[in-house]
Amino acid sequence: MRTTLIAHSPDADDIFMYYAIKFGWVGLDGVTFENVALDIETLNEEAMKGTYDVTAISFALYPHIRNEYALLRTAVSFGEGYGPKLIKRKGAALKRRFKVALSGKYTTNAMLFRMAYPDARIVYMNFLEIEDAVKRGDVDAGVLIHESILTFNDELEVERELWDVWRELAGEGLPLPLGGMAIRRSLPLTTAIAYERVLTDAVRVARERKEELCAKLVEEQLVRIEGATLEKYLELYANDDSVELSALQYRAIDKLYELGAAHGFYDRAIRAEEFTIPREYTELRER
Repeated sequence: MRTTLIAHSPDADDIFMYYAIKFGWVGLDGVTFENVALDIETLNEEAMKGTYDVTAISFALYPHIRNEYALLRTAVSFGEGYGPKLIKRKGAALKRRFKVALSGKYTTNAMLFRMAYPDARIVYMNFLEIEDAVKRGDVDAGVLIHESILTFNDELEVERELWDVWRELAGEGLPLPLGGMAIRRSLPLTTAIAYERVLTDAVRVARERKEELCAKLVEEQLVRIEGATLEKYLELYANDDSVELSALQYRAIDKLYELGAAHGFYDRAIRAEEFTIPREYTELRER
């Protein structure tokens, strides 16, 4: 048996999209999948080092690792009318050079924030620490991601939705690309194709057996939220559009990379679909 490690974040949507594999509902003959859960910026940094064969990443990171990793078409999270939130203490007024906490240099929300607020003073910290840092006054504001966009403290208020920043930069009609998955290019192509199929099946089965899976995740204390909050969160970030990238989602990712290149974050703009696994290889071999 070959053991393959899959790295993902500890937030509920990543857990939900992976655990059909962990519970044995989906699998691959001859392969044992193990998982490690790390915060998103740690995953981004480890991807820069090439640590994991299969890993969750921020979409904004991908152009930096395109030579070492291919994009997977599944387990993707987009915002559509929602997304990360810039929050502050209630009633506070933010100055031009306000101090802000972000969840990591290579996150999508950080790149969009830096485009919109070039004069802000940025500190990076674990996403779980940002809310308390704002409440204590360690920073003037922070960008919340993951479940905290639904559960933040009543002492705080939203200054601006990152969705609105995206819409102003990208125009109308495109969802906001947040997170996806990448796979190491050094893996044999047939192996990479098989892994993508398993991961796609895992997300599809998770959606089909959502109620059962959510109950198990809550029972085994694998997620930080439950009930109506968990239901709402999964419909935001682990929905039917998470199963496989659509033409519209490709267009949105391409726009993100176009904006990133125009603002100096990348050496050039790339087209996402050109960096996915050529799964037609298997079909051609079987003819």
